[in-house]
Amino acid sequence: MAAERLQFHEMGLDDRLLKAVADLGWSQPTLIQEKAIPLALEGKDLLARARTGSGKTAAYAVPVIQRILTSKQSVREQDVRALILVPTKELGQQVQAMIRQLTAFCSRDVRVADISGKADLSAQRPILMEKPDVIVGTPSRVLAHLNAQNLLLHSSLEMLVVDEADLLFSFGFEADLKNLLCHLPKIYQSFLMSATLTEDVQALKELLLHNPVILKLQGSQLPDSNQLQQYSIKCEEEDKFLLIYTLLRLQLVQGKTLVFVGAVERSYRLKLFLEQFGIPACVLNSELPVHSRCHIITQFNQGFYDYIIATDEQSLANPTAAPQAAAGKGKKKKNSERGGKNKDKEFGVSRGVDFQNVSNVVNFDFPVTVESYIHRVGRTARADNLGTALSFIAHTELGLLSEVEEALTGENSESVLKPYEFKMEEIEGFRYRCRDAMRSVTKQAVREARLKEIKQELLNSEKLKTYFDDNPRDLQLLRHDKDLHPAVVKPHLKNVPEYLVPETLRGTVNPLSGRRKRKKMDKPQPEGVMKSSFKKNIRGRNPLRSFRYSGGRSGNRRGKTGKS
Repeated sequence: MAAERLQFHEMGLDDRLLKAVADLGWSQPTLIQEKAIPLALEGKDLLARARTGSGKTAAYAVPVIQRILTSKQSVREQDVRALILVPTKELGQQVQAMIRQLTAFCSRDVRVADISGKADLSAQRPILMEKPDVIVGTPSRVLAHLNAQNLLLHSSLEMLVVDEADLLFSFGFEADLKNLLCHLPKIYQSFLMSATLTEDVQALKELLLHNPVILKLQGSQLPDSNQLQQYSIKCEEEDKFLLIYTLLRLQLVQGKTLVFVGAVERSYRLKLFLEQFGIPACVLNSELPVHSRCHIITQFNQGFYDYIIATDEQSLANPTAAPQAAAGKGKKKKNSERGGKNKDKEFGVSRGVDFQNVSNVVNFDFPVTVESYIHRVGRTARADNLGTALSFIAHTELGLLSEVEEALTGENSESVLKPYEFKMEEIEGFRYRCRDAMRSVTKQAVREARLKEIKQELLNSEKLKTYFDDNPRDLQLLRHDKDLHPAVVKPHLKNVPEYLVPETLRGTVNPLSGRRKRKKMDKPQPEGVMKSSFKKNIRGRNPLRSFRYSGGRSGNRRGKTGKS
C-alpha cells in the first residue's frame, strides 16, 4: 500500500517559510525533501544520496532555516548557527540564492553570506563581523577565515551541511576539511548530501555524523527511459566534428544543449569550428573569473545561447587524464599539465551549476569515469522534464563505455545506452565542408580566441578599473594592441545546399526553409519602394539574354551621354 505523500504544511514549518515555498511554486515536496526535512527537524544527522536535480538543496535548506527561526524565539544574540560547505564557487552562489528565496519573508531573522568567491579575505571580513546566521563557502575559504580569526564557530555553530560530499575529495579538499573540523564545537547536527556514496563519502561519514539516518532514495542514479533517453554512436575524431555539425545545423538536436569535451583548448576548437557554419555557442572556461562564468550561465538560462561547450570537474582534478582518454590523441603530458595550471580547482560544470531547462547533453568526448558520466547527463531530465543524452564513442573510449553500461545496467539485461541509428554515409556530402572549416581552426586561431576572451576580461574588470584610471596609457595600449587573427569565417559555409541534405532528412529541413521563405514574402515593403521584378525575371527567363540595347536616346534620360 502506497502511503499518502507528506505535504509542506504538515511538517510544522514557520508560516513565512511556507509562504516562500508557495511563491516558488512548489506544490508538494520531492521524495528527498519529504523524507529528509522531518528527520532533520527532529535533530537527526543525515546521510542522503539522491540524484542530481532531485531537490537536495531545499532538503537541507528548509530545516536549517526552520531551526534558526525556532532558536531566535528564545535566543536574541546574533551569531553564526549554520555552515554549508560546497565544492565550487558556482554551487556556493546557487545555494545562497536558494536560501534567500526561502527567507524572502524572514530575511531580517535569517541572514546568509556566501564567502566562496575569490575576493580578498580582508574584503570579506566586514561581512563576517556582522555574524550572518548562515555561511556558505568552500572548505579552503572557510578555513582561511578561521585561521585569520575573521570567523569563530567553536561556540555558536549548531548545524553543518556538506553538499556534493563526494566532489570535495576529488577537488583535493580532504586536508582542509579535516583541519576545519578542529574549529567546530563538539556537538552539532550534520547533513551529508551526495549524488554517489563513494568510499571517500563513507570515510567522511565516520568523521562528521553520529548515528545518522541513511537515505538511499533512488535505485538508479539517473531517471528511467521514460524521462531520459540515452544513446551512443561510434565515431572517430573527424566524424565527431562531422556529426555535431550535422546534428546542430540541420536542427536534429533541438532545445538547450550542453556539449561536454575533454579539455578547455578543445572547447575553443569546437566553438570556432561551429562558428564557421554560423552556429553560435559559448565556452564555459574555468580560467575565467567566477562572475564571468555565472554571467554566461545566466545568458544560457535566459535563452541568449542554445549551446554551451564545457569541460567537467574530472579534467580539472586530473588535467592529463581527460584529453588523453577522451580525445584519444595521446597528446604530450607536459602540454596537458600546462593547460591545467591556471584552472580554478573550485570550478565544476557537470555539477554545482544551476543550468535550467537543458533538453540535451552531448558527450563530444566521453567522460573518463562513471561518476562523471552520471553528473554530466544529470544536467538534463531534471525534476519532471524530459531529456536526451548522446555520447560520441571513439575506439579508444570503448572501455569507458563498457564501464558506464555495466554500472547503469545493473540487474537489467537490456543496455541503458541505445545505439543511435544514424547512417554516417548519408552525410558524406558534408565532409568536405567540415574539412574546409577545420583548416581555418588552427592552433593559432584557438590560442588567439582564448587570448581575446582574457583581454576582454581585463578591460571589463572592476578590480583593474582603478589601476586603469591611474594609468590610462596602459588601458590605451591594451585597447589598441595588435589585432588578433582568429579563425577566418567563410560565408558560404553558413548555407546548406538542399542537394547535400540526405533524402531521409529533407522532410526535417525543408519545413524550416519554407517558413523562412514565407516570412520574407510576407514582410511588408516600406512606403515609396517599388517591388523589384528581378525575381520574376529569374523564374521566367534570363534577364541578360533578353536585354536589348536601345541606343543613345535611352541614355539621354540618365545623363548627357548615350554611351553604353
